[in-house]
Amino acid sequence: MPEESTQEQDPDNGTTAVAATSPTSAVTNVYAKDNSNKEITNEDFDMDEDEPMQTETEAAKKSTAVVFSPELLKMYYARLFPFDLLHSWLAYSPNNNNSQSWLFSRREFSMTIEPSPGEEIYIRYQSFSTSQELTTAILKRRPTKIDLGAIFSQAPKDHKTLQKGQLQPVQRELVFDIDLTDYDDIRHCGCTGAQICNKCWVFMTMAVEVLDGGLKKDFGFDHVSWFYSGRRGIHAWICDETARTLTNEARNAVATYFEVKLASDNNKDVELHLPLHPSLQRAFDILEPWFISDILPASGHGLLASPERWKKDLLDTIPEAGKSIASLLEKKWANDTTTPAEKWEQLKKHVRVLIGQGGGAKTKTAKTMSTKDKLRLEHWPIEVVFRHTYPRLDINVSKTMNHLLKSPFCVHPKTGRVCVPIQPEEIRQFDPFAVPTLGRLMEELDDYEKTAAMEERPKPKHEWQKTSLKGYFEPFQKAFLEPLHKEIRKHDKNQAEQAAAMRGDF
Repeated sequence: MPEESTQEQDPDNGTTAVAATSPTSAVTNVYAKDNSNKEITNEDFDMDEDEPMQTETEAAKKSTAVVFSPELLKMYYARLFPFDLLHSWLAYSPNNNNSQSWLFSRREFSMTIEPSPGEEIYIRYQSFSTSQELTTAILKRRPTKIDLGAIFSQAPKDHKTLQKGQLQPVQRELVFDIDLTDYDDIRHCGCTGAQICNKCWVFMTMAVEVLDGGLKKDFGFDHVSWFYSGRRGIHAWICDETARTLTNEARNAVATYFEVKLASDNNKDVELHLPLHPSLQRAFDILEPWFISDILPASGHGLLASPERWKKDLLDTIPEAGKSIASLLEKKWANDTTTPAEKWEQLKKHVRVLIGQGGGAKTKTAKTMSTKDKLRLEHWPIEVVFRHTYPRLDINVSKTMNHLLKSPFCVHPKTGRVCVPIQPEEIRQFDPFAVPTLGRLMEELDDYEKTAAMEERPKPKHEWQKTSLKGYFEPFQKAFLEPLHKEIRKHDKNQAEQAAAMRGDF
């Protein structure tokens, strides 16, 4: 499973999931007991509220070469973490007085904290009545990771006092998790595992373009927010009320809708049917240009950049009825100077001619070929494109309410990069390497203070507006939060008017 997601757990069984950032980390179950048989509680990990920050501030500013450290993380939480944006979103209550205001207090938060180097403690079923409670807890504990779970029927923090079955998930955003490790079999840029580069990040760009369109056009969702995971993936949060209240069966159906059985080294077939479903046709129209520009040439993943690659990964996958094409083109391409894009068009043209769709008189082969073989060959170019470009989902993250996912705005401890929002309309311009690290953010704060003093600038409302985070947080606020709040206000107004009409209070 990708590192950004966390295993689903039953809140009634008294257990917690375990999340470690490295195989050698010592991980403690917060509900277990230590050697003295004293029960571990949240208070055991609280920090001194009055602890001075001066020395840590100085340490945080020493060098941007350090991307993550406890001192930098403390500075981030104290000065830059957008508590107001997170609460404004998760409360689904623009005025904090509507019928949905209870949603925030019953939201599960989990925190991974590191009280000493190499030891991690994972605390589940945390909940907070107000934004200030959440802020206080995060500033005290300084978690290295924050996960968000479902909205429950009761406050998750009371789970130990409730009878079995009383704590049930009732709402949860529909979420999608896409990780580049799931593309390792088709990444030919030199990256594997946690490594990423601009060549393989294009898979994430393709995924956003395909899924964002499908979620909005096919399911009618309006409030879809995308986030960078901080390292090698992306997350989608679908926040429409209809999405939040989907049953597990419905979530599974939506996630499965976007699944395509992709070929593997052992099974070269992709299950597609012609004519393509409109959603798959739309996906193909998006993906084939990417396939030509970023998968075929040597400047991308090199599928048609060398005889070895085009034989093994392309020509050898042609169905048996089209093997004559493979033999012909293997010889032809060995001595020509056509571009990868031209080779791809040649290949598709040969397939069309072979099955009698070339526009001229049908060949003898086309006349005698079975319908099954013709369909198989007709599918094949589409299957190739999908195998090398179609989004690869961690479907387990999407199909149930009670599944944790990394909170937006937190920091990835391996990279020091913030999990920033991504505007889908600008996904082609998004650069994961431009996302600020903690060290860089501290430097930006310093630079701002120096220039502000000289230029007598007005003081911004939020500290993060002094840094490059402004370029990520403000578009999130305007393009996502404001439309979401507008719809909630409209819904509340309609409900109030209907209630007044029922009472005869005109």
